[in-house]
This record gives sequence, C-alpha cells and structure tokens, in this order.
Amino acid sequence: MAGTTGTHTTPSYNIAIIGSGLGGLSAAIALRRAGHRVTIYERYDFGGEVGASLSLASNGSRFLQEWQVDIASARPVVLRNLIMHDWSSGEVSAQYPLGDYRQRFGTDYNNFHRIDLHKHLKEVATAEAGQGPPAQLKVWHKAVRLDSREGRIAFDNGAEAVHDVVVCADGIRSQMREQLGIVPRVTPSTSCCYRCIISTAKLRELGLQEFADNSAIEFWGGNGIDKIVMSPCSNHEVVSCYCFYPAQKNNLKEDGWNISSTGETLAATFPDLDERLRLLFLNADDIKMWRLYNHEPYPYWVSGRSCLLGDAAHPMMPDQSQGACMALEDAGALGILFSDEYAHLSIPEKLQLYELERKPRATRVQESSRRARTDITERIGWSSANDRPGKLTIEEVCGYNMHSHIAELVKSFTDPLSRSAVNNEQRP
Repeated sequence: MAGTTGTHTTPSYNIAIIGSGLGGLSAAIALRRAGHRVTIYERYDFGGEVGASLSLASNGSRFLQEWQVDIASARPVVLRNLIMHDWSSGEVSAQYPLGDYRQRFGTDYNNFHRIDLHKHLKEVATAEAGQGPPAQLKVWHKAVRLDSREGRIAFDNGAEAVHDVVVCADGIRSQMREQLGIVPRVTPSTSCCYRCIISTAKLRELGLQEFADNSAIEFWGGNGIDKIVMSPCSNHEVVSCYCFYPAQKNNLKEDGWNISSTGETLAATFPDLDERLRLLFLNADDIKMWRLYNHEPYPYWVSGRSCLLGDAAHPMMPDQSQGACMALEDAGALGILFSDEYAHLSIPEKLQLYELERKPRATRVQESSRRARTDITERIGWSSANDRPGKLTIEEVCGYNMHSHIAELVKSFTDPLSRSAVNNEQRP
C-alpha cells in the first residue's frame, strides 16, 4: 500500500448502489459527499419501505451529522431513558437514564419512524442542493447478474451498466450475495415477532398518553423469548411496539415481514401481560408478523470491485437495536475510505480496508444480538462487562471512533506482501 501522505485529489468514481433501503441511501449520501457520481438501482418503485420505529444510537446518528443531514426533518424523538417494566403488573422495575448521552457520545439517541427516515434520506441523496453531485435513482431496475470483477450489472428489464464500484445493499434477501460467491447458512430461530403502531390521539382516548409522552425505549420481559419493546417516534405522534414470542405458538413458516394479523390475535398471544399493553394491542394499527432467522456470518464481503452492505452483509436479530446503525456505519466507512484523505489508495485497497474495518465489528454485534434475543442483560444499556467479561457495552458501541480506527488500519497495512494480496485477491 502506498505510504504517501499529504493532500490528494480524489478521483471521481462512478459508483452503483443496488438497493434503495436505509443502507443504500446512506451509502449514496456518504459517497456523494466524498465527491463521487452515484447511481442507485431499485428493483421496484421507490416508497416500498415498511416498518415501525427504529433507533439510531450515536454510532449511527453521528454519520447523519457528518453528512449534513437535517435530522430534525426526519421527525425523531430524542430518547432520554431505557425503562424496564414488570411483565404482568407493568410496574417500573429498572431505569437507565440517558441524560448525559450527548455529552458522553457526541450526538443524541434518535428514534425515528422508519418511513420518515427513509423518505428523508432519499431527499438528501438526490437533492440538487448539498455537497457533491446528486445521486441518480433508477427504479424498476432489478439486478439479476453481477460481474463483480468488471463492475458489470445486468437488469431484468434488459438494461446493463458498468461501474467503477458496485455496492450491494439489497437487503436480508439479497440476490447479489450469490453473485459474489456467498451462499448463506440460515436457520429458523425459535422466535417470531409482531410489530404494530398506534397514534398518540388514540392512546389519549384509551388513557395511555404516558406511553407517547415518555421519551424512552420501554421493555417488558426479555428473560427468555417473550419480550415487548415500545417507543415513540414521529415527533411523539406515533408509538410502536415489537412483540417477540415463541415460534411454536403459531408455527409461522411463511416468509416475509409483512404478514398481516389482528389486535385480537396479538393480545391473545400474551394473556398474562400488563393489561395496558393488551388494551393497546386491541386498538393498534398496521399489525404485522414475521419469523426470525439466524444467519451465520459470511466468509467475506468483498469481491473484485463489489462489496456487500447492511442486511445484505450482516443480517442480525433486532435485539440490540443496531441493525440500522450497522448499515450507517458501513456507509460511513465507505465515505471515509473514498474521501480525499485516502485518495492514494486503489479501489481494491479501499474495499479490502472496508471489510477489515467493518466485518469484525458487525460480526461482534451480530453475535451479541443473537444472545440478546433471549437474555436482556446482553442488550447495551442493560449489559455490563462486570457481569461477564466480553459482553457488548454501550461504551463500546456508542463511543466508537471509526475515523481513528481506519487511520490505524491504513497505517498498519503497509506490508508490501499485504498490498500484493489485496491487489491479487481472487474471490469467486
């Protein structure tokens, strides 16, 4: 790897991003800010994002700040507490205050409605205003073949495109992974999940206004499969719940995360739960259910001029609330490595460093999320390295300095043999 320092002029690369989810849009923004020409290819029409709330801890939110994203326009709720409730009575049994969170980690702990954030990131990525050339969004372009070494993409509509770099951000059911020679090892977990939302206006009618007013992630259960996770989003106008339960209760086998259910079925799944939540479930909207699956870590993320990002690279259980953050970290790493500071690196070197930076950390979070599925003491905020050395902690996750870590990796990766191995990498 070249050991030069000083000012470099960044080549303006022509970069493809396959997939316009949160990870793909974040990568588009990061790479646009670094001065590159970005084209986002979406298999459907834009606007198919679904879901309820998602939280961005500081390790995700700080990249929104770096990319000059107007966070307030995505209507977040700034979280102030983690609250634990007794399963049946609903009494508060523990709290983790987040009052000094911004001082400790540099940003707020933001909780968004997924659709709000998705829409706003699309606007930022494609807007004429802002640093870097606007990303181009091409819908109804489903990628069906990828030559990862040539950067050549074929689409189901007959179109083809060639790019300097291809970022595969096509989600948990990625079709591009196998184009990179990766065959996932996936097993059904013992857990399923419901999600639902309810408006603050309806909560007020039910006498449950406090759930909208609390700027908190609230938990019931978690010592085993059963767990409820509640939080407000959309400027406190919506409250969302994720409700985990044993798969054998309904033996759900249908694939997907958009299977509709009813409030009656949801409430009946948790007969001994806090009655306030059961009342909420009976009046909730947009109730969906899905089976959770365990994905073994993939052997690599990079082949030729192509790389995986987000759920395409590291699908994980939702129990650390880190899936979206890990996708933003992936995007952040690409933005840093493709910036002026590292303009002296070749594309293969940049992508190999991307994998070296991201894969160990994302795999650690992935594995910790699996443990947290049935043990809430593994969840950052409730976890402590004093309980058991090696636990993932809030300091490790939220205090992470990616810029300094990448600088260390680049500095240490100067062995001529290492450079040769990168440039001659022959993955399938």
